[in-house]
Amino acid sequence: MPFGQDLQFEELAVDLPCDFEILRHDAACEGKRFVERLYAEWQSGQQRFTGVHEALMTARVNGDLAGIGGLTVDPGMTSAMRMRRFYIRPSHRRHGIGRQLAMTLLSRSIAAGTIVTVNTDDAGAALFWETMGFQHHPQAGHTHRLQWQGQKAVCSAD
Repeated sequence: MPFGQDLQFEELAVDLPCDFEILRHDAACEGKRFVERLYAEWQSGQQRFTGVHEALMTARVNGDLAGIGGLTVDPGMTSAMRMRRFYIRPSHRRHGIGRQLAMTLLSRSIAAGTIVTVNTDDAGAALFWETMGFQHHPQAGHTHRLQWQGQKAVCSAD
């Protein structure tokens, strides 16, 4: 992240941020439907990220909404957690914001040894998750997984 920029994370509990429309617009322009899905699920109450260890967080740079990401129980493997609805606006990419947001979500009180999954059909996103320690593992509705060990990931063969 460029020197002199203030990065802040906020956990969302009641409402999506008032400037969420910026994320919806940017994602739609890129053809990313999952931000719109996040909006619809939040508005309907279907998904509020309120389970044990679940969270939805925003990242702001100097007050500007830069991205969002969530962590939920994995619906296909209930003993695992899943990164979902993770989106960093194009103007804020390649500054480490996504990595820091992911680490902030992962460093919540997740037990050592917990498997964390992600599902992506985007090659750039796949590369991002792989640099975070996720291994390509297409199974049970996800494309990648890692075994979380506190501040680091441990590669697991299965």
